[in-house]
Amino acid sequence: MQVIQVAIAVPMPQLFDYKIDVLHTNSLVGCRVLVPFGPRKCVGIVLRTHVESQYDDAKLKSVLEVLDSDPVCSEQMLILGRWMSEYYHHPIGEVLHTLLPAVLRKLQSGKSKVAVSTHTYLQLTSQNAAHEDAAELLTRSVKQFDLYRLLEKGKQPLATVKQTFTAAIIKGLTDKSLLEKTEVVETPSDWRTQLSVGEKPIPNVEQAIAISTINLATNFSTTLIEGVTGSGKTEVYLQIIEPLLKIGKQVLILVPEIGLTPQTVGRFEKRFGIRVGTLHSNLNNSERLQVWQQARDGSLGIIIGTRSSIFTEMKNPGMIIVDEEHDESFKQQDNLRYHARDIAVYRARQLNIPLVLGSATPSLESLHNALEKKYKHISLPNRAGSSAMPVQRLMNIKGQFMQFGIAQGMLDKMREQLDAGNQVMVFVNRRGYAPALLCHQCGHVENCQRCDNPMTVHKSLNNLQCHRCADTRQLPKNCAQCGHHELDTFGVGTEQLQQGLETIFPNFSTVRVDSDTVRGKGKLNKLLQDINQKKFQILVGTQILSKGHHFPDVTLVLILNVDSALFSADFRAPEKLAQLITQLSGRAGRSDKLGEMWLQTHCPEHPLLQDLINNGFSDFARYALLERKHAMLPPHEHQICIRSESHHKHLSVNFLQVCAQLFTQFKHAKVLGPFPAFIEKKQGRYRNLLIIQCASRKYLQQATQQANDALLEMALSKQVRWSIDVSPIDFS
Repeated sequence: MQVIQVAIAVPMPQLFDYKIDVLHTNSLVGCRVLVPFGPRKCVGIVLRTHVESQYDDAKLKSVLEVLDSDPVCSEQMLILGRWMSEYYHHPIGEVLHTLLPAVLRKLQSGKSKVAVSTHTYLQLTSQNAAHEDAAELLTRSVKQFDLYRLLEKGKQPLATVKQTFTAAIIKGLTDKSLLEKTEVVETPSDWRTQLSVGEKPIPNVEQAIAISTINLATNFSTTLIEGVTGSGKTEVYLQIIEPLLKIGKQVLILVPEIGLTPQTVGRFEKRFGIRVGTLHSNLNNSERLQVWQQARDGSLGIIIGTRSSIFTEMKNPGMIIVDEEHDESFKQQDNLRYHARDIAVYRARQLNIPLVLGSATPSLESLHNALEKKYKHISLPNRAGSSAMPVQRLMNIKGQFMQFGIAQGMLDKMREQLDAGNQVMVFVNRRGYAPALLCHQCGHVENCQRCDNPMTVHKSLNNLQCHRCADTRQLPKNCAQCGHHELDTFGVGTEQLQQGLETIFPNFSTVRVDSDTVRGKGKLNKLLQDINQKKFQILVGTQILSKGHHFPDVTLVLILNVDSALFSADFRAPEKLAQLITQLSGRAGRSDKLGEMWLQTHCPEHPLLQDLINNGFSDFARYALLERKHAMLPPHEHQICIRSESHHKHLSVNFLQVCAQLFTQFKHAKVLGPFPAFIEKKQGRYRNLLIIQCASRKYLQQATQQANDALLEMALSKQVRWSIDVSPIDFS
């Protein structure tokens, strides 16, 4: 028997020793094993073999089963996992399990199965009698008849059909014995033989410079493309990966949102004629495992995915691209708090391949690195084609008459654009009908008992929801405090705004795009298709609408409630607001139609708005970097945040006070706090923060590691829920 060390997904920093038959120890590093851990069985990953254990041999337990014949974690991924564990101060077992697809993390006996790629097709049944009566059977169901006519042309992929027809329509035809499903097993084919580059536009001067500059890089380098919205960054991506694909190299592309995946995938598949692998949360575990395996064995040339796809292994890697690199969704906000953009830099260096970051509103961290010559910096200051940048204006709403949160002057401008056959986008960053319900008689506000936060009114669901803890309750008819029946809503959400605009503009169709309406597989993609087909003229939504979508007929963008972000305690709030405004304005005028964006504000004289409107994001960002330098804030200095939660407020604060004392021994580290999180109470727990800041990242990391080791030994650390957040971007 030999001793091996195993990483297990538990919140403990150490590895665990187990005995195993000597015959199994030759190629076990990186393989999964089934081991006993207390009263349960866990999946662990072998990190070391032939270990001399410090424990008595009689006390060591034996491995129950070896789950893999070949390692699921390559040597490179193990190195990445060790680095992430050290950099993010997180247990190595939980880190390594994060790198694997969900199927491989689970307890299962026997060898792991190789995912089989199958496609489901819909086709008409062969029952002639049923087909003869089809017209009569479907007279009352127009949609079912449309699907029937489509299937008369031949079998169709289920995924394609679902983009147009709901599951109820498909089930209706199935129940009438007119439709059947067939499963076809896909035989993997070599994408290199299928590669055929389609017609491509001639790049403009700025794009051509960007393409030639990036193509010169054969080894590791990081390039930041700072291109205005509509400048053709995606076309640059397409042309820089073309030569890589032709020599058999694979490319990994990260996008911030699931909603961007379908349109990006469609564009890449159309250009290169090969299947593109996708990785995002709308796929089931088997589908994600299949893409992971195909990328690993080299049978996929292009992989497009969201945050966690950065951990995808490639057999022959050629490039990593992070689109919309500024987006906050690249940062994991719980458990292992990694940033996919930072992991992309490490992986590109590790694989010795180029990394490309692209954004119209780059993060100040990336822009700082570019200005300091750590990254190559490429600018695309003009829009591609004949489209012009939208005009940005402020609407002073002091003293103006408002309907559903919109000034009368803006309603007139909306009507002008709608009458001209264009589309209008209205942005409000609040889903639901209204952000609060109050009693007109006594002023009582319906709060969430676990979060001390006003509950949001959802009239379509007839309930109140807490958007912090997801608690719901039925919409009350009487005040809980005084019993009065006159309850009023306060504020405007997307649901109320949609209903209001439908009454103001009854001749135009309105659609709402927020997390309530896009919930469900393929729902967002279907809404985006309907918008581009001009089935809707008025678009009401939240930040989902700002995520890089292409709406060629939108000529007016209106932003409501912009003032709420002007006076935030978060030093990053101006940067986030400027990025949001710029991204939203980029949805207008993307074709040959002139676009305009209006911001409703009570503070038109605010310097942030004036700088952004008159000078643009590029000038704002450079001025913001100068402000950060004088204030000694990131990216000029580095931060870590220790978060603490407890049902008892004093425990949360006491723990952070102990943390602060530990850091006082490090003379170059500045300690800020403890102080309440911006969302102080959530799910019944009081939440507090401690910020440690230093000009040297290396010094800060060493101090944090020493403090972390000391905290793990303290009894107080077991009485609260706490975590370390390296380079925090959100203090809520």
